[in-house]
This record gives sequence, C-alpha cells and structure tokens, in this order.
Amino acid sequence: MAENSFDLVVIGSGPGGYVAAIRAAQLGMKTAIVERDALGGVCLNWGCIPTKALLRTSEVYTNMKHAEAFGLKAENIGFDIEAVVKRSRQVAGKLSGGIGFLMKKHKITVLEGEGRLKAGSKGATPTVIIKGKEGEKTVSASHIILATGARARTIPAIGLEPDGKFIWTAKEAMVPDEMPKSLLVIGSGAIGIEFASFYNALGAEVTVVEMLDRVLPVEDREISDFAGKSFKKQGMKILTGSTVEGFEKGAKTVKAKVKGKDGKVTEVEAERVVLAIGIVGNTENLGLEEVGVKVDRGHVVINEWMETGVNGVYAIGDVCGPPWLAHKASHEGVICVEKIAGLDNVHPLETSLIPGCTYCQPQVASVGLTEEKAKEAGYKVKVGRFPFQGNGKAIALGEPEGLVKTVFDEKTGELLGAHMVGAEVTELIQGFGIAKTLEATEEDLFHTVFPHPTLSEMMHESVLDAYDKVIHT
Repeated sequence: MAENSFDLVVIGSGPGGYVAAIRAAQLGMKTAIVERDALGGVCLNWGCIPTKALLRTSEVYTNMKHAEAFGLKAENIGFDIEAVVKRSRQVAGKLSGGIGFLMKKHKITVLEGEGRLKAGSKGATPTVIIKGKEGEKTVSASHIILATGARARTIPAIGLEPDGKFIWTAKEAMVPDEMPKSLLVIGSGAIGIEFASFYNALGAEVTVVEMLDRVLPVEDREISDFAGKSFKKQGMKILTGSTVEGFEKGAKTVKAKVKGKDGKVTEVEAERVVLAIGIVGNTENLGLEEVGVKVDRGHVVINEWMETGVNGVYAIGDVCGPPWLAHKASHEGVICVEKIAGLDNVHPLETSLIPGCTYCQPQVASVGLTEEKAKEAGYKVKVGRFPFQGNGKAIALGEPEGLVKTVFDEKTGELLGAHMVGAEVTELIQGFGIAKTLEATEEDLFHTVFPHPTLSEMMHESVLDAYDKVIHT
C-alpha cells in the first residue's frame, strides 16, 4: 500500500475519532487520523475533562468551607483562580499527550491540519485533502470516518454570540482571566448547569435563564425539580420559562433583557455571560456538498451503521446530532469500524442504553426512559424511590441530599429507566446501565447483593420500593 494510501482515515481525534482509529488498528487496518488542533478534540482539551477538573476544585472548596461539620478546622479559606485554571489545563494537557502515546503505540499515522473530502471518479471513495502548516497533502483511503464534533450554538441576531470579553462560550468560561462577581448563564442543560455550579460555589452571583419550564429539561421531571430546588438553596437565581431578548454592553457589565413566562421583560446585569444554548455540528469546509453527504439542521445524516450514503464515508459523534455525549461517540466509532471489518455480532447502538451525566452539585445521572416518557410510550409503570437521607454511607459522607428513582414495566418487570440526583451518582448510574444492557428484570435486581455501607445500596432500595419491599424507609 502506498505511503499516502490507507485502509481508514478518520477526520477528527476526539473520543469518537481516536477510539475508532485505535479499534481499526487493532483489527489490522492501516489507519490515519487527521487533527487540526490538539489530539483528544474538544472533550479532552476544552470539554469533559477540564470542566471536571474545575468542578473538583469547587467541590473541595465547598467541603473546606464546611470543615467544622467534619470536626476539622480550616481558616482563611480562599482560592487563586489563576492556579485553578492552570491545574485544569495541566490535566487536559496530560490526557492529550496520552492520546499521542496511544497513536504511536498502535502505529496510527497522525496528520496535522484541516481535512476535507474531494470527489473522485463516480462511485469511488473520496480522497482527503489535508491543509496544514506546510501546504496541502492528499491521502486516499478505502474508508473515511467524519468525527469532527460540534461547537456552541450562537444566535448573532440578538447578540447571543461570544465576543471574547463579556460573552463566553464554554471555552472562554474554562479559562477566565479573573473571577467574575456575577454571571448570567443562558441555558440549563448539562453545560450551562455545570458552569453555573462551578462559579456559584466559588462565590459568583449566578443567574440561570432557561427557555423551558425547568432546569435540566431532558431529565426526569422529579429529578429535575429536586435539582432545581437545590440550586436555588445554594443561592442561584433560576429563571425558567424565560428567554433573552438582547444585550446592552457597558464598560464593565452586560445588561440582558429577559422575557419571563408572564411576558414581562426585566433586566439582568452581570459581569460575564455564558452561552449554553446547545451545539451545532462542525460540517463546514469538509467538502460534504461536493461529495454528496447530506446535512440536516447542522448535522450529518447517517443510518444505524453510521453510513452517510456516500460510498466509503461514515460519520460518528456530535457531528451527527444528539445525544451529544463523548461515550456515545466512542461507542459509535467501535460499531462503525467493526462493521467495516465485517465482524460478526455487531449491533446498532441502542440510545436507551446510553447514560447521561451532569457533574453539578448535586450530581445528576440517568439512563433509559423517564417516568413521563414511559407512560407516553404506553407502559403501565411501577416507580420506586429512595432518598439519600435513608442511606448510612450518605449520612457518613455528609451528603444526605439526593434521590434514586427507578421505573419498571409493570407487566414484564423490565427496568425502563433509572434517574438519580446526589453525591457520586455519575459513578453509580453504570450499575443500572449494565442492568438495562443485560435486560434485567426486577427479580434480577431483587437478588443482586449490594455491598454495605455504600451509596449503591440506594439503587437496591429504590428497586424494592417499586414493589413495596423497601427496607429502610
């Protein structure tokens, strides 16, 4: 095979792209990956990982402020925002370097620059043109995977567009040059709430504006309401059923015109604004129109095998649309490559098995159908609940605020969904993820032995509660 010819070329090295490349290399494919910035994509460099480093700092800071509750003494507690940001960037840098090591280990060729598709002869797989610092380079491949990710959605017409100073996307919010005294967060999905939680914990006056009737609107309503009450208790101002109509920038602050559910327009003033109104796929400058790849509402159109309909061209991850989750992208990458390789027992991704996590305080996690969605789908459900305040480990940790909720099909006992809010639920949710993947019933979960004392016992109790067998309430 020629030097510039590959079995697979992956454009984008985020969690979808680099995982797809590694799996392809494991299966014996000559593989290359194209990256215009740092290996690891947005997730490792400007998303999942560095935000969790920031949130860990705010969690430790919050615990320090409540040291007396643990019999400890801590005086003159404070923080250095520059040092906080530096640690976050170091964590991201270390992991990005780790991806570089994995590329070398698996003999994957890393091509630096922007990749785009160029049509070849009729019916042939397009070639890839890579524009880098040293000019353009053309490579050919039997298969091409688009894993270019997504970016923050903006609405320039009403001023919802980053300006590098007052109005931030997540990227700017991760590297503040100074700690803002007040912050307006527009959008209360996972990204918006995580930044609201971080800045609120460090002392900023935080206001969250959400167009829908509750925060974290994709979550089960009961969990969402629980989280919303907790955020308000922490001092956040939550404006649901509201929209931002425009901005007026001053010398040091921004005044936002916010239209409430009653139709009245009020003014919210803040030093900084974070845009968290969704994301849109990175489909521009990829040559998609030239080769015939279809794009719908900012996302590449694919089938269950990640095929675009153009010979040899596939797409995975955020560029294909929701759910916009790194672990979803990675799983799609593996499925796509294994299907290309002709492996047996490859299955399309079942989105109901994908857990969702929000790393705010308290954490929120879920998998499967909400109670509302289950009923809409025609199920007659049994619902179990167990509060954190009934769990010994939660009390010992000083984390008595939270709830575990499970939803079952009354007819078959199938676990339809699980929803949690509270300490470390982002770690607990995978237990229910495994249960759903294995098609566990209530009987299977009844007979599962959960260790004591752990937070995981609440999962068991919630299942028992759905069938009137709960022990500790």
